[in-house]
Amino acid sequence: MGLFNKKNEGGLMDVIRCDEKEYLIWKWRPVGEDVNSTKKENAIRYGSSLRVKDGEVAVFVYPGEKGNQDFIEGPFDQTIKTGNFPVLSGIVGAAFGGASPFQAEIYFINLAGLIQTRFAVPFFDVADPRFLDYAVPVAVRGDIRFKITDYKEFIKLHRLINFDLEDFKSQIKSAVTKYVKGVVSNIPAEKGIPVIQLERKLTEINDVVEESLKKRLQNEFGVTVSSVDIDAIDIDKTSDGYHNLKAVTQDITSQTIQRQTNANLTNMEETLRIQRESMAQAQRLQNETANLSAFQLEKQAEVGIAGANAFGKMGANGAMGINLGNGGGMNPAGMMAGMAMGSAIGQNMAGMVGGMMNGMNQQVPPQAQNVPPVPGNDSYHLAVNGTSTGPYTISVLSTMAANGQFTKESLVWKSGMANWQAAGSIPELAGLFAGSVPSVPPVPPQL
Repeated sequence: MGLFNKKNEGGLMDVIRCDEKEYLIWKWRPVGEDVNSTKKENAIRYGSSLRVKDGEVAVFVYPGEKGNQDFIEGPFDQTIKTGNFPVLSGIVGAAFGGASPFQAEIYFINLAGLIQTRFAVPFFDVADPRFLDYAVPVAVRGDIRFKITDYKEFIKLHRLINFDLEDFKSQIKSAVTKYVKGVVSNIPAEKGIPVIQLERKLTEINDVVEESLKKRLQNEFGVTVSSVDIDAIDIDKTSDGYHNLKAVTQDITSQTIQRQTNANLTNMEETLRIQRESMAQAQRLQNETANLSAFQLEKQAEVGIAGANAFGKMGANGAMGINLGNGGGMNPAGMMAGMAMGSAIGQNMAGMVGGMMNGMNQQVPPQAQNVPPVPGNDSYHLAVNGTSTGPYTISVLSTMAANGQFTKESLVWKSGMANWQAAGSIPELAGLFAGSVPSVPPVPPQL
């Protein structure tokens, strides 16, 4: 702030600099001179020293209608010469020889410092777009920080002479009050935030307000907003609008909850109904499977009985040695053979029926050790519809092969086999499928 003079051939020279600690705009003047008191404060000697710190800019405003200006950005510490001041070179002629002063107002602009100011928006009405009849008083408090970055734009918008920071901050606060009121009033409609929940959405509202203020203050005042911090959003909870809006909102919330509850119950009932139907369907499928197995068992038993009857008739017609047409006598050997064959078939069919009844609802075991031991090594278990049946002797399997009930692809197993195999892959069974099993010829009558 002080004047630093030094003896020189041209007289006293000025050291032009700003020693203010906190400022936004500061006008330089010689020591002892009041601001705008005389023209002497604007008389700058050509050849004086100019010192501009980093983060500052010195603005030389020359008199005249054109408003010619030189901008000297810091850091700068040099003697004022026409080479450093383009506009000055056209003002100061060689005739002055550096001895005569030139007229200029010098302002220092702080580009580094942040200006913080508090703001408080008094209660104003905010309405929920769904219930416009119930406006609620709302107040907003906070602070804003700003600085100058585009100093040329700032100078276009403001007169530097007689610049007063407090007046400028008041202008900023007035604008902030107006803009914050507009933003918060539209928040319920634009962001879908209910009025009675504004206090809970402080951070979200702060972001919207900050974005709006940055653009508007930059355009209107030429300042850059660094941050906006809303401390509180106060709702007048004693107002009639608040009580009426809360009552209506609670009723709607209760109705919404009730509708959601009813919908959940309906969904639960539908889920239970589907589960019941699925269980019933599964039970029907299980019953149908069981009935199908019983039907197959019945048909297999009928085939076995028919086979036994066929062997019995064969014995009666000759295999047992009886020749009634010729008045012949009885053949005991033939009778014994027919009885033995009928007994064998009956026993095997009984075993087949018993095995199928015991294993009707059991899956075919993957490994041979799951099958119970079978007496005799020439008897095989037969897989029928995923169920183990038997054991059957080779003679019974031969009969079943002739009737088409036993094929090469049928799975069989007997003690000593590692796993179930197709019948056609077993040598002692492969011959059963070469052709139909020849019937036993009648026993010739005894002479």
